[in-house]
Amino acid sequence: MQQTYNVGSRSLFVSVTAWVFILFGIAAITLSVIQGAATASLLPGLSLHLAVKPLQGLVQVLAAHLPWVAGVALALSIGTLVAAIGLLLRLEWARLAFIAVVALAIVANLAGLWLQQELLQALIDHTLSRAPLPLEAAGVFGGFATAARAAAVVLSVATCLLLAWIIARLSTQAVRQEFA
Repeated sequence: MQQTYNVGSRSLFVSVTAWVFILFGIAAITLSVIQGAATASLLPGLSLHLAVKPLQGLVQVLAAHLPWVAGVALALSIGTLVAAIGLLLRLEWARLAFIAVVALAIVANLAGLWLQQELLQALIDHTLSRAPLPLEAAGVFGGFATAARAAAVVLSVATCLLLAWIIARLSTQAVRQEFA
């Protein structure tokens, strides 16, 4: 027997997802504005050249263009908020835009994980070169660094899986019917 859907009915999933991402969007915009202000105030004296191993490659490019990175983060935050409001209103363009923004968030999350690992390694190298640690303290420091890296990987992968599930759920026939 073929299942029919009530066109125009509002699912709890779409409403909750929209409201959660509206709140995330507002928080992200606030944090992006604060980060942009902090970056702008620190920029004249900002020195990211580490004595041991200077930043290289894409990390150096991103660090050199920090205001632009903050601007892109702000634009994505605004896009998330707009798409989430449209999702709450059950607008088809907003559903597609929301899926695109969430897919970008997955890519940014994975790229951010890589960037975090690179910067953490540079920080560890810089710290250990300036302050020689006793062998026991170095072991504890290394353990904390490894735990931080592992936690970042687990959190990023879990977040990406959750976001992928949201995309898959928003692409189902039942949800698409709400936007007809």
